Amino acid sequence: MELTSRSLLYTMIAVAVVCVGLTLWQWPRFARNGPLAWLGRIGSILATQLSIVAALGLVVNANFQFYGSWHELLGLYDDAPGAVAKWGDGEAGPAGDPSKGLVQPAGAEGLDKVHGLPKGAPDKVGRVESVRIVGKRTKAVDPAYVYLPPQYFQKQYERQRFPVVVAISGYPGGHYLLAQHLRVTQTAGDLIAKGKMQPTVIVMLRPTIAPPRDTQCVDVPGGPQAETFFASDLPTALKEHYRVGHDPGGWGVLGYSSGGSCALQLTMRHPGTYTSAAALSPDYKVTSDPTTGNLFGDDKDRAKRKREHDLMWRLAHLPAPQVSVLIGTSREGEKNYPAAKEFLNAVKPPMKAESIILDQGSHNFATWRRELPAALQWMGRQLTFPQDVVGTS
Repeated sequence: MELTSRSLLYTMIAVAVVCVGLTLWQWPRFARNGPLAWLGRIGSILATQLSIVAALGLVVNANFQFYGSWHELLGLYDDAPGAVAKWGDGEAGPAGDPSKGLVQPAGAEGLDKVHGLPKGAPDKVGRVESVRIVGKRTKAVDPAYVYLPPQYFQKQYERQRFPVVVAISGYPGGHYLLAQHLRVTQTAGDLIAKGKMQPTVIVMLRPTIAPPRDTQCVDVPGGPQAETFFASDLPTALKEHYRVGHDPGGWGVLGYSSGGSCALQLTMRHPGTYTSAAALSPDYKVTSDPTTGNLFGDDKDRAKRKREHDLMWRLAHLPAPQVSVLIGTSREGEKNYPAAKEFLNAVKPPMKAESIILDQGSHNFATWRRELPAALQWMGRQLTFPQDVVGTS
């Protein structure tokens, strides 16, 4: 049974109920003295606790889609995206095949469980596709949802290219959370229908290309090249497959938590690819921890790599990029409010910064959903609607 299947979930719940029932039924026997009774008590408690924890874990994973398969949960990479290998030697491990196209159709990947997606003719309500993005350079493969607005399918726009927002989830988690819990497509569709946001293609991904490792949108020496994937492979694939703009003025990144950190890193480090970033509850530097492993290597350039992923250091020591950023935070409930103020105060021309500051809000989807409509409308104002059409370079 698949990790996210309902049959596994219901089976595990049934097992937990049976274990609880058997424990209650047999407990009078286990109340006696002797080694067998002691073993019975220990065994029944362990079985009951494990079955309940497993059932709860499956319920949470089914709701939040932290892991989509047993391979991801167990760290087995027979066909998982971006397996770690010696990239410097040209060995990328199991990977996608670019000869089959850089954007390939995928299974539902949880899309069938998302509530509130557009239903009806695509030229009336738009469409959401489940795909796999294959890295032309990295050979990494990342699942994604792609939202195409109604205008994408309308006759008068048939040669028109569209602006793009790359939406990146936090870690752990993935594109399912962007659609189901942050409600990116539903919110964008409503704003576009009301004329509050220009028609935009939205691509939803997770921030790691080597799950369960948190790659933090960083090119790891001797490991996953996540930054190259997001800064080079992803735009290349989308431009090849969809009618999207080729100029960086039509490209922006939006994310929450570690996805927000990625949005800032990608935009400030690659202004020739992305010119706008909307970051909800981000961090302002990249650090290694048990979920990331060693992100910067151990050679003589380690300190330089780490320093250049510190956005405060970049603002103090490097020319400011000509980009626009939006920071979402809360005065109470968010630990990163002081860091957000420090970052916003450090921004200097030609870089521009604005903020969404709530009076109260924790590090959760309830907060980010409050910030999302304003963030999407802000992004729509920053992105230049492409002037080029299909048939032009």
